[in-house]
Amino acid sequence: MEPLNLFPLFLSLKVAVAATGLAAVIGIPLAYYLSRSRGKIADFVDALTTLPVILPPTVLGYYLLVLLGRQSPIGKFVEETFGTTLVFTPLGAVIAAFVVAVPFLIKSARAAFASIDPNLIRAAKVLGRSDWNIFLVIILPLSWRGVASGLMLVFARALGDFGATLMVAGNIPNETLTMPVAIYDALLAGNHRLANALVMIMTAVSVSLLYMMKRVEKRMIRGDGSHVARKH
Repeated sequence: MEPLNLFPLFLSLKVAVAATGLAAVIGIPLAYYLSRSRGKIADFVDALTTLPVILPPTVLGYYLLVLLGRQSPIGKFVEETFGTTLVFTPLGAVIAAFVVAVPFLIKSARAAFASIDPNLIRAAKVLGRSDWNIFLVIILPLSWRGVASGLMLVFARALGDFGATLMVAGNIPNETLTMPVAIYDALLAGNHRLANALVMIMTAVSVSLLYMMKRVEKRMIRGDGSHVARKH
């Protein structure tokens, strides 16, 4: 019996971590903007960020191929500048997973930001705090639970993405083959033993990661509660 190739698992974890980091950098500021902005532009941005949740993965993957392909302006720029391509590479898998998963962070963080009392922000501005300082010192600490929940959802969604990742990154063995795509390939090849093994591993890893994240979140909540109790 051949040893089980765990490359797809490690690649899926790397892709999920990278996509979550990218979502934090882009999604959190965007969620804050949407929580504070009104008007047609904000509505359009909100609709655009929600679109990946509604569109079929194949349609989303097609748009990403058109946007990032070698013939597109972005694809040509990346190839001429860095000597590499975006599609059918691990970076393409990260981009696909990010686009699919970031709406979950934006929705969760936006709701958390919107729940903050505006009077706290006004008082901080009266005291001379900068917008950046207000965001770091007041807004993020008060909304961290919503942000943390959104990041957990991003990681879980990126870890299990299939459709968009398959179209943008492909299924190149030991290069772009993520765990969900490897399961699909094993089923197509009629290798049910391999498919069952990969499904069991994927399920165990997903449940374990989500359990650990929930435990960390509960400890942080208890830590906040004990801190408040000591202050009073």
